Amino acid sequence: MYGVEAAEIFDSGKESVIIRKYLNGITGGVVLDMTGFDAPFIKCGHVIIRSTKDGEYKPMPVTGNAYSTLPENHEYVGICITTAPKDTPHVGVLTAGEVNDKAVPYPVEAIKAAFKTAVPTIQWGHDKIG
Repeated sequence: MYGVEAAEIFDSGKESVIIRKYLNGITGGVVLDMTGFDAPFIKCGHVIIRSTKDGEYKPMPVTGNAYSTLPENHEYVGICITTAPKDTPHVGVLTAGEVNDKAVPYPVEAIKAAFKTAVPTIQWGHDKIG
């Protein structure tokens, strides 16, 4: 196909509903340190953290189908607003706005209180059905 090899494609089907309101973010985005992150993609809606020692941005660690605990010497920063392959993890990061807590790739209930304390400019919401 025009000399280009087939690329792996990701389509969550939810990206258009994850970021409900974008008010502010990290200008120019960030390049994530993907050390220890096993998934082939960082998905829109993933929690982003930062090392307080070296300033490196990383995806929040995941165990199985849930977020792990916040690693020592790290802080919550925001929410990934793009999906990117693990080998090119340049992503936008929402720091103020509203995120659909029912559409994100991993449940946030276990970390929601700590996240709200660390990043009070991000609200969680979703449409009520019924």
